[in-house]
Amino acid sequence: MDLNATLIVQSFTFLVFVTLMWRFVWPFIIKAMQDRQAKIADGLAAAEKGSKSLQDASLKSEEALKVARVQAQEILGAANKQAAQIVEQARLDAESEKARIVAAGHAEVEREVTHARDSLRKQVGELAVAGASRILKREIDIKAHADVLTELAAQV
Repeated sequence: MDLNATLIVQSFTFLVFVTLMWRFVWPFIIKAMQDRQAKIADGLAAAEKGSKSLQDASLKSEEALKVARVQAQEILGAANKQAAQIVEQARLDAESEKARIVAAGHAEVEREVTHARDSLRKQVGELAVAGASRILKREIDIKAHADVLTELAAQV
């Protein structure tokens, strides 16, 4: 093999090229690779942080659901209790209304009985007068003997 000047010039040129690349271009490439590596590391850290945040949010939402279920049960219990109280109050109101209606009915019956007694007394008085007038064969004046008839009706 023959070493000639072209090979030596090409080798020297290659060494100059590599040296220039090593000195001027390679630092920019290394810096770009390091920046890219840092971005990737930051992205992975952010993804891990996001994953942890998602787990925390999931736990918080499950806890909030548990609290909401407990509150819903408490609200249902209170609503059932209030419904029972309303039903009981309505029953008590109905019973008091029934007692009032029965008392009013008894008072009405008592008035009717009193009215019927007064009417009966009056009729008995009239019958007594009619009977007495037949017995005596004469007419007794009702207006003249009103006090006697009233006393007779009161005794009956």
